[in-house]
Amino acid sequence: MFKLRNLISHHTPQSVVEKYQLGISLSGGGARGILHIGVLEALHQHGLRPDIVSGTSIGAFVGVLYAAGMEPLQILEMVKSSKMYKLIKWKVPSSGLLDINKVLPVLQKYIPVDDFSALEMPFYCSVTNLNSGLSETKSSGKLFQWVLASASIPLVFEPQVIEGNTYVDGGLLNNLPVHSIRDQCRFLIGVNVNHNGPEENITGFRAIAERAFRLAMAKNVHESLTICDFVINPPETRFFSIFDFRRANEIYQIGFDETERRMPELLEFMARRKVVQEKEGAIIRKS
Repeated sequence: MFKLRNLISHHTPQSVVEKYQLGISLSGGGARGILHIGVLEALHQHGLRPDIVSGTSIGAFVGVLYAAGMEPLQILEMVKSSKMYKLIKWKVPSSGLLDINKVLPVLQKYIPVDDFSALEMPFYCSVTNLNSGLSETKSSGKLFQWVLASASIPLVFEPQVIEGNTYVDGGLLNNLPVHSIRDQCRFLIGVNVNHNGPEENITGFRAIAERAFRLAMAKNVHESLTICDFVINPPETRFFSIFDFRRANEIYQIGFDETERRMPELLEFMARRKVVQEKEGAIIRKS
């Protein structure tokens, strides 16, 4: 649980103008990322609508649809009706086992213009450049290629080659891209769908590979969580795999219920943060 001192310690410098009231950053995690939709719906039901969003992998997929103007329940129905577990087709291994480009028609259907500028709110997408070995965040220009790259889990999905560079899942180096929007919003919510507590009975290639990948991402996620004002990180996500799209309703409900349960805490934090910022502003004006 974050204390009030955490809210103050990383407060945006006064030289930076906060353009937006509420920002949200959505982590990667495969099908577990359907939890993001439940979080957004719970926020909506309490009159809280993020106006800037960042995301990685499935967080980028949900985030871009939300930034395009879709309501959370519309996104949930799209995920279920599109049968995403069928869209991602197994193929003979080359650079990856699955062809993520099967998801492209979904983006084209719900976002007619392939450009960040066509979105209704600012959206930041985290990707990993394998050539440079660096994390990159994209927020302008062509849109679909970066969303697909952000969700291209290494060795599982075929990477995206863009302008001569090979890009894969942003979660490899930055699974919760909060830095790109931290200084632009007054209050920042981080949603992590990869709880990394102790686990028993990790057997089978897929379970071992998935656990190893989550642990590898844990450090960069932990650092990102420390600069959020509020974190949603339900431990129940550990019971789902990255391919559990058939269990969309269950995963959605976990996100919704966890956000509802913690709503009084969230509203209190937001109210206290507003008071803190107003007092800081008054002190600066007097000086």
